[in-house]
Amino acid sequence: MRPRTLVAAGLAAVLLTGCAQSVDPIERLGKKAVQRVGSYGPARADGRPYRHWGLPAPLPAPPRMPARTTARQGGLPPVVRRVETSDKVVFLTYDDGAEKDPRFVELVRELRLPVSMFLTDSVAGPGYGHFARLRSVGASIQNHTLDHPALRGLPYTGQRAEICGQQEKVRSRFGIRPRLFRPPYGTYDRTTLRAAADCGLSAVVLWSVPPEGETPGLRAGDIVSVTSGGTTGPTLTERTTAVLREVERRGLTVGRLEDYL
Repeated sequence: MRPRTLVAAGLAAVLLTGCAQSVDPIERLGKKAVQRVGSYGPARADGRPYRHWGLPAPLPAPPRMPARTTARQGGLPPVVRRVETSDKVVFLTYDDGAEKDPRFVELVRELRLPVSMFLTDSVAGPGYGHFARLRSVGASIQNHTLDHPALRGLPYTGQRAEICGQQEKVRSRFGIRPRLFRPPYGTYDRTTLRAAADCGLSAVVLWSVPPEGETPGLRAGDIVSVTSGGTTGPTLTERTTAVLREVERRGLTVGRLEDYL
């Protein structure tokens, strides 16, 4: 074999060896990643994160292409108590931001729960870092006013200040503007809807399953308001996992509310 041929052959051998060495670790990492990932979320030691949270089975993934079902009427945002959908999903929502349970962040991350947090600045404000962590693992941040007043009957300027003020707080803290608004105590009037529209919000969200409500009658499209802020009794994580067990028992899963509104 001539020298030039020998050099070419040697170079080809080096390239082939290098490719083999660069592919094998990636393949190994890929196999490890598959082993680490459970049915719906990163795995615990046994590969089943749902068992760590006391669930009998993994939560099914929600539909990839949900159909939005609400629209503005007369220029005002719709008031939504439950979502009219044939998808087998319910929606988990949380108000105020008083309870900052670190295990709840872990729960949302491991189960990939698409939860919606309606925050009040005067309550959540001292701990916005907690909600930044929640947002980083998939939770959405929505508007629940600056100071949590009952809005119905207040003048437009007062309602607008509460709603738009919280829009700005969320923008400054998280770099986003919420699309959804929940009025404190679920009370509102037409002025509330007009102020919410003027603040750039696309829907006013109430609930079909109230805080401390019974969940055995859960139906597809229900918006569940999970109680938060308690100082005694079950933690936010425990209350959520209790709801999730009933969700699974009913053959449902958790959808992202923002995908439907």
